[in-house]
Amino acid sequence: MERREFFSWVRDGLAGAATASLLLRDGALRADVPGEATTPCPHFSPKAKRAIHICLCGAMSHLDTFDYKPGLIAAHGQSLRTSTKPDVFFGQVGRLRGPDWEFRRRGQSGLWVSDMFPHLSQVADELTVIRSMVAETSNHTPATFQENSGFRLNGFPTLGAWLSYGLGSVADDLPAFVVIPDARELPAGGSINWANGFLPARHQGVVVRPRGEPIDDLFPARPVAAGADSAAHALLDAMNQHHLAGHPGDDALAARIRGYEMAARMQTSIPEVANLKGEAAGTIAMYGLDRADTADFGRACLLARRLLERGVRFVQLFSGGTFGSPRRNWDGHEDMAANHSHEALRIDQPVAALLRDLRRTGLLDDTLVVFTTEFGRTPFAQSAANVVGKGRDHNPYGFSVWLAGAGLKPGIAHGSTDEIGWKAAENPVTWPDFHATVLHLLGIDHERLTYYHNGIKRRLTNVHGQVLKPILA
Repeated sequence: MERREFFSWVRDGLAGAATASLLLRDGALRADVPGEATTPCPHFSPKAKRAIHICLCGAMSHLDTFDYKPGLIAAHGQSLRTSTKPDVFFGQVGRLRGPDWEFRRRGQSGLWVSDMFPHLSQVADELTVIRSMVAETSNHTPATFQENSGFRLNGFPTLGAWLSYGLGSVADDLPAFVVIPDARELPAGGSINWANGFLPARHQGVVVRPRGEPIDDLFPARPVAAGADSAAHALLDAMNQHHLAGHPGDDALAARIRGYEMAARMQTSIPEVANLKGEAAGTIAMYGLDRADTADFGRACLLARRLLERGVRFVQLFSGGTFGSPRRNWDGHEDMAANHSHEALRIDQPVAALLRDLRRTGLLDDTLVVFTTEFGRTPFAQSAANVVGKGRDHNPYGFSVWLAGAGLKPGIAHGSTDEIGWKAAENPVTWPDFHATVLHLLGIDHERLTYYHNGIKRRLTNVHGQVLKPILA
């Protein structure tokens, strides 16, 4: 069929309209639709088709998890050798403090992982660890914004929103970007961490809870007859379209209409995804759903796998919430051993189970798993100058994250911090570098994924970012 004839058929026929819808959904055809990426994505053949982002709020200590420092262990109890007082969040610089957990080489790769993560240690050969991350701030909220959006200020689109904008959705009845918060509370900054920013509103993350009702108001408060329900939807659609015609270009209104349409479809899809009764008993136990301390995050990880299987593009899981007392996050100021032991117990088995399950089903071959925190912790105690206290302060100068799955060299560590684990010393990696690499694995050139806003072609990586080629397979 000639190209002109094909598009005429697509435009005029019902069958053509259905075909066009499927082609658009699968990325084989791109329409000039407001709110879609102007440069069609993917820009090149992707290694990963989908991604999971596990976001640890409060700042996990690299020194107690993935960054083995014999020099720090040997120097435990000594004073920090520096001519100037370090710039730390609470201004308390105690003696150097070794890790609270033993480190061991794991798997065939020999990757160093501490005993704090006994289950993750068993899948160390799947991990690609970056030990030289750096952040621009030691304040939790702006650092978490930068981790998710590339900028310390709010109002910018997050990684998931950029992926929704650039790649669109594969599923017809589920959103492209789903967020599963910690069952205890939301992170600092709340929904800003999955906001669409200046991108069209439909690209914001949709929250699904791991405990209780997955989404509020998904069903009517009382039974409604099928005929009355369909008639109400038809009337609502007619009213919405009439209102939209009177307000052309109103993105928020159009997004709300699409949101309600998606919600109607999700009345079937979300209960099916959230119903775990069809999962094998061994799978339920592997994720830790049969234990109180791992059930919440285990359910979140299992939901993430089920969402990806059904076409969701990007799922973001949060471990930890805001910064109150008692702490319900990774902010180990007072007592590292107590804080991190509690938080690690909640996620260690579920995250390891997720990696095993993705490998078992073959999904890990084209799925990217990302495990990050907003910054690290100091190698010296947060205490008086002559004391080895129990806690550690904020440290944006060097910390660890890891990735796993499609397109990566597994079982390796990239970059390093200095001998005590304070500052990145070899191959420092910024958030723009990290985000550029994630986009690259998903087939996107970070310099070409842009959105015109306030006279600027904005992008996730601002005007920075280099793809980390040494970690790519």
